[in-house]
Parts: sequence; C-alpha cells; structure tokens
Amino acid sequence: MALTAQLDTGSLLDRLRGGEPITREHACELLKTSPAELPRLLAYAKELKERFKPAVVSYSRKVFIPLTNLCRDYCGYCIFRRDPGQPGAHTMTPEEVLAVVRQGEKLGCTEALFSLGDKPELIFPEMRQTLHRFGYRSTLHYLEGMCELVLRESSLLPHPNPGLLSAEWISRLAAVSPSMGLMLESTSEALLQPRAAHDNAPDKVPSRRLRTIEQAGKQGVPFTTGLLLGIGETLEDRVNSLFAIRDLHHRYGHIQEVIIQNFRAKPEIPMHNWPEPSHQDMLRAIMLARILLPEVNLQAPPNLSAPNYQDFLDAGINDWGGVSPLTPDFINPEKPWPHLLELERRTSQKGQRLKQRLPVYPEFVPAVMSRGGLLAEKLRQACDQEGYALRTAA
Repeated sequence: MALTAQLDTGSLLDRLRGGEPITREHACELLKTSPAELPRLLAYAKELKERFKPAVVSYSRKVFIPLTNLCRDYCGYCIFRRDPGQPGAHTMTPEEVLAVVRQGEKLGCTEALFSLGDKPELIFPEMRQTLHRFGYRSTLHYLEGMCELVLRESSLLPHPNPGLLSAEWISRLAAVSPSMGLMLESTSEALLQPRAAHDNAPDKVPSRRLRTIEQAGKQGVPFTTGLLLGIGETLEDRVNSLFAIRDLHHRYGHIQEVIIQNFRAKPEIPMHNWPEPSHQDMLRAIMLARILLPEVNLQAPPNLSAPNYQDFLDAGINDWGGVSPLTPDFINPEKPWPHLLELERRTSQKGQRLKQRLPVYPEFVPAVMSRGGLLAEKLRQACDQEGYALRTAA
C-alpha cells in the first residue's frame, strides 16, 4: 500500500484516530511520506504528545561520567572507545567520580549519567589490573560501587548505561539506581556483517540487547532505550526496531523513554564518509515513534541537530534528554550542549514549558520509592510532589 495522495494519508489518520492499530506496512509508508504530506502527520504526532504530557517538555540536568572508555566492542561510528595505551584512554578513579559529582551539585544537577565500555576486562589485562587496584572484580562491580558512592555521598541520582546485563546484574544495579538504559540501536542483523557498523562488536547482537531490555521489564526497572539512525539500517529496520520496543513495553510497561538519535560522522571513525540522516529523516522517525508509543516519553538529543532542534517539538518529542552545565557529551564531544536558557527559550517559543526531571520519569517514581532503602530515601529528597526534580537550576 502506498500513501501517494492526500486522501490516502487522511484516510489512514482517520483510522488511527478511530483506534485502528498501525501495521508494519503502514509504518514503513509513513517513513516515506512526501514533504508535502509530512506536516499533517507531524500535527497528529504532536496531538498525541499533548494528550500524554500537555504543554510540558522535560530535561535532566546531569553530569556525564565516562567511567571507563576502554571497550571490547569496535563499532564503526564510535569515537568514545579506546584501547589501553591509546591517547585519551582512561578509567576514572573514585575520587575523580566524586569530584565531578560535587561540581554538579553546585550547578543544580540531579543526575549522574554513567557511560562506559562494555566489559573491557574480558580482553584487556590492563583493565583487570586497574580493577584489582581499585578493589573490584569486574567493571560491573566497579560501576555498582560508584553508583552506591554517588547515592551515599551526594544528592545526585545515578543512571547507568553499562551495556548488556544479566538478570542478576539488573537486580544489583536497580538497588543503587532508580533507572538504567541500553540503546537497542537497531534490530538489523545485517549490521553485524564484515565492514558494517557492528562488525567486531559482540555486544551489539540485537537479540542479546533485546534480552537485556526484557530482563529489565521482568523486574519492573524503568528503562531507557532507543534507535541510532543512519548506521546502515533500512527504513524497514527502523520500523522493526520500534515495533520490538513497543512489544516489550506492552508486555512489561517499563520503557520510560525512547531516544531517536542521529548518527553524526567524525573524521576519526571508520564510518567518516558515511552519509548522515537528514533532518526530515529525524522528523519522520520521531513522528512514527510517537504514533507507535503514544504514552512513552520520547527524546531527541538537541546538540546533535543544532541549530534546528526545536523542530522536533512539532514531531512529538516531550523530552530533551540529559543536558549538562558542566561536562561535555563524551560520545559526541564536537557537539556542545545548548545553553539551558536557550533551550528554555526555544521550548517556550513552541508553547511548551521546560521542566527539570530526575533520571527516572515522574510516572515511575512511586514504584521506585516502594523499593525502600537508601535509594528511596534519596529519591524522596530529590523530587517534588509531581515527581519532577525538586532542585532548581543554580
């Protein structure tokens, strides 16, 4: 079925408004929508967003903690990872972690976002030696210890992005963090082929990533995931990836946020000549994600789409993700965060109010509170009556 005329698009929108479920075939066609037809689809996506979170767009004021950039995966688009001995290779000490957190507290931050390479100790003896010196058996043990340190010694809440996790490790990290994340990126197996984006990246096998997301769902852990657009996937792959996330959320209700992120080429990466997704590609993907997930928080990073990131508000996002007044985006260091006053101005121009949230979204706060212990105590101190961040920007 091709939506080549206005009547086709209008008819589909009428059926969707009437409650008819969207098919994969229809979803693929929506990603091929002509520029002339796109505005009416964006308007529908914005309508769905307003039903979900009317007139509010949130963000998390964070510090970015690159716990270690050693990683056993070699993704074609990654500038973050290092081998031991490479310039910039580093594993943060506990003292360095706490120093960043202390600075973030002074600037009104409420989230400590931990990003790290996936299980580097499995291939690098240097990482095993570092962990032994710190007194930990593995990178995940070290991450657990640093999340607990942040909870115990600061007002910030940890949000770890540690890669693949077993059910046991999801449970352990859930005791020291209110939420966690793992980007699905894509369900495409073709990306694992030689010279493709996920060649030589054992932790990027789609089924393994989906298993981690599902295990989090079985344990009721508020979870962030999403797509990385433009790394070699097809439009059908994008649809399949969104359907996979939707199916898991329908089963477990734990997907707190879906990120639609665009690949950005960099001179230092193997994919330096790879074409980036267009602005309209992003708008279409965001629109489709909102239609498929009408009651899930939807985010697109503003720093990766400057200067026109405010357009994403017209496509159905309700969150800008983590924005730091202190630390750069270590994954995309060449793309600075927008100034928070500018972010607020552009959000306001679109008729939306910018609100600071915690790493866990307000609707998931009560369930995390029910876990009790230090985590619940710290969360209670950090949130207002609506579940948003109590602290205001400094």
